[in-house]
Amino acid sequence: MDQPFVTTAWLAENINDPNLVVVDGSWHMPTASRNAQAEYLDGHIPGAVFFDIDGIADPTTDLPHMLPAPADFERAVGALGISETMTIVVYDEVGLQSAPRVWWTFRTFGAKNVYILEGGGPKWRAERRPIEAGLVRRERVDFDAEFDPDAVTHFDAVAETSRTRSAQIVDARPAPRFHAEVPEPRPGLKGGHIPNSLNVPVGLLSEDGILKSPEELRTIFADRGVDLTKPIVTSCGSGITAVTLALALEQAGAKNVAVYDGSWTEWGAHPDAEIES
Repeated sequence: MDQPFVTTAWLAENINDPNLVVVDGSWHMPTASRNAQAEYLDGHIPGAVFFDIDGIADPTTDLPHMLPAPADFERAVGALGISETMTIVVYDEVGLQSAPRVWWTFRTFGAKNVYILEGGGPKWRAERRPIEAGLVRRERVDFDAEFDPDAVTHFDAVAETSRTRSAQIVDARPAPRFHAEVPEPRPGLKGGHIPNSLNVPVGLLSEDGILKSPEELRTIFADRGVDLTKPIVTSCGSGITAVTLALALEQAGAKNVAVYDGSWTEWGAHPDAEIES
């Protein structure tokens, strides 16, 4: 499989494969009044383990769900019973919200056979496929991480990119946030966007939890001024939908895409950050 997605039918056929692990990567904004882990315990795809995006993260920073150190990632996912050689299928209970972030995290740490469940939990449930409740415990295994530094970028590099325009910066937030027309959902953040960045709201990229076709995505990016042949840095509110944007860019044909992990949560609070609205 050379595509990042698997179908619900494929997963149903292969769910008992001992080398396959299903991962519930659900996450919700603090303002959503939803508890992803509690929802997981109430019901999830059979055999799925829960990947805590906020827990499997860098504990040394106040920024939310930043990538952990490779050794910390190895310990956390090894305890979930996941090795880098397994086939990993990630889903979320929105459809296509946080699963791409978990998919990207596994890929960034060297897992090769990582996929996103197309349509996610909502599609699985709509098809009346089985659901089980409670915590799934798998036997601990070793995960041998091989970190890809090209997958992620940070504040200083993004600031330099903004000044020199050495790459395109593409922001996945809704247009009213990009233009500082509404407050940021996280308190204490300034409104606006990184200078010289483009806006492609993530809501344009999928329908009913399914990513649009490569042809449709190419049209969307062209209409927004994105050149797929040039390097791209993606950003969003806190590094979640920036990955969905990166996924869509790759599906549209972009070859050089990095995710700004701190995204606007870092930029909008940083004392040295320049801001446009």
